[in-house]
Amino acid sequence: MPSNAESSHRPAGSAGSLCCPLCQHPAPTHFASAELSGTPRDYFRCPGCRLTFLDPAALPTREEEKAQYDLHRNDPADDGYRQFLSRLAGPLMATLREHFPDGANGLDFGCGPGPALSGMLRDKGFTMQDHDPVYAPDPALLTQQYDFITCTEVVEHFHAPGDSFALLDGLLRPGGILAVMTSWLMNDANFAHWHYRRDPTHVCFYKPATFQWLADRYGYTLMLPDTNITLLRKN
Repeated sequence: MPSNAESSHRPAGSAGSLCCPLCQHPAPTHFASAELSGTPRDYFRCPGCRLTFLDPAALPTREEEKAQYDLHRNDPADDGYRQFLSRLAGPLMATLREHFPDGANGLDFGCGPGPALSGMLRDKGFTMQDHDPVYAPDPALLTQQYDFITCTEVVEHFHAPGDSFALLDGLLRPGGILAVMTSWLMNDANFAHWHYRRDPTHVCFYKPATFQWLADRYGYTLMLPDTNITLLRKN
């Protein structure tokens, strides 16, 4: 289940003074206006990293986020949900076994109230820790380093993605792998009607080019094994 990794930081400013919350580009452009539950929302596009993001003035509160998360029913025992997660787990495990033949320890970042992916990986012999700022907060886990970090349906909730990815980079050992599952924004023309945008807690939307920017920024090797699946290996 997704959970926002950090919702306290809100980039300041009106449309004229916005900067990109990921790369800090000083001149994002207005991308779209679209309604959500009858309320108009403005979205911006960064010309640098290609992130699309919600107007910071409209970001949900932590209480609003949790109310939405509590509606989700992602049962770790549900075969359909496990099959969905296997789209990330499969290529991740293959890459881990190539680079960590003696085993690897990982962090499920934004694990939600019923961690499913971490259980699947434990079943395959990997050591896992679970962290979620809403359902399983454990600051001690953010003082360690890991061979891999999973973020399934999480990064679209980041209010300050630049800060969040910097945190993840610090948690990842050299040679480690950051595994991300999020729906890529591929059809700009359909953005207003896109189901993924209609979740009120989804506030950042990524293109493959955005992950290439992250790879260049942090010195990662970018792998895109499947649609909506991103693996970033720290060099």
